[in-house]
Amino acid sequence: MFNSVVAVIPAAGLGTRMGGKTPKQYLSLGGLPLLVYSLQVFEHLEIIREVILSVPASDLEYCWREIVKPFGLQKVTQVVAGGTRRQDSVRNGLEAISNTPDGVLVHDGVRPFIDQKVVRNVIHCAGQTGAAVVAMPIHDTVKRVDPGGIIQETLKREELWQIQTPQVFRYDWLVEAHQQAQQHQWDVTDDASLIERMGYPVSVVEGSCFNIKVSTSEDLGFGEAILKAMGMRI
Repeated sequence: MFNSVVAVIPAAGLGTRMGGKTPKQYLSLGGLPLLVYSLQVFEHLEIIREVILSVPASDLEYCWREIVKPFGLQKVTQVVAGGTRRQDSVRNGLEAISNTPDGVLVHDGVRPFIDQKVVRNVIHCAGQTGAAVVAMPIHDTVKRVDPGGIIQETLKREELWQIQTPQVFRYDWLVEAHQQAQQHQWDVTDDASLIERMGYPVSVVEGSCFNIKVSTSEDLGFGEAILKAMGMRI
């Protein structure tokens, strides 16, 4: 069981796929910066002891001035420079933790629609097993295709899940995994992949179809629709 959890939020992307000059994590969604939505959820969860933001090095002052202070995000204790890759941003956030917690929660800064109940569930599961991620079962038929566009295999969809965040891990497991990744030059797209490479089990907790990652301008449109569906500010 985890009694204290630190949230590390990688939000150092430049938003090149979005096509504008403003990084996607700062874009307005329903009148609020995208990044603020998830930070407000963590602000009101008692088990979250503190939040560490990893942002572009040029945005440290901007985040304090435009994100943390105006929205009263008192649990955000540090804003650190992120890295070139997502895993570098997470590692920088981990290295900024001063008092060792039981667990670390990692959440993409551009996933605004997380649910408090889901967050509690994934923290509880990780507290029992050591590592847990939020995910959704895949309902479509999925096929493995070669570089030439030829189908090679139809995969069993009942065994396939689309991984989301938050992802929660024992602090010592995650620190060890990132140290090994740096030493062996592992390049991964999420922290669960590092934990898997270490040989530790990772549990899955069902999430929500609303928990989208905003990566393109079309995703912003989906986000506005989700806000309306959820009855949130717009």
